[in-house]
Amino acid sequence: MSEETGGQGRGWRIILIASLALNLLVAGVIGGWVVRHGIGPHRDHGPHSARLAQLGGPLTRALDAEGRVAIVARLHGEPGAQEARRAALRESFEALLADLRAQPFDAARVTARLDAQRAQVADRFEAGHAALVAHLAAMSDAERAAYADRLEENVRRWRHHRHHR
Repeated sequence: MSEETGGQGRGWRIILIASLALNLLVAGVIGGWVVRHGIGPHRDHGPHSARLAQLGGPLTRALDAEGRVAIVARLHGEPGAQEARRAALRESFEALLADLRAQPFDAARVTARLDAQRAQVADRFEAGHAALVAHLAAMSDAERAAYADRLEENVRRWRHHRHHR
């Protein structure tokens, strides 16, 4: 009887992990589409502006078009760096798929793989944060005050929208 329960527990664990992987895949596809195409009013400023505005939230939506372009340029870094990051992420995802299909399933290996992917995303977030702060530091006092006004307006509109759904 305990053998059946142990086997059922393992089966449920595999189903839950497969479900998590599927959810991550769907989130990645949707996120990739938004990053590529953008949504909302900032998509008209070009694909990079739309990507930055969607990923950075109100802090980047409050930037003017030139500010978004400057931050995107800073984030791209050295020539070829973006392609190398994409290749590393693609390889990591392919390795995750192989880990999910491996028999026997190694939960520790999948955990390590997901932790590494989370670290990659965190590194990009930190780079975006640093690029935004550097851009803000380079602004004049008047430019920064105008940015603060736009940020305040964006947050006010967001709050108003949330309360009137």
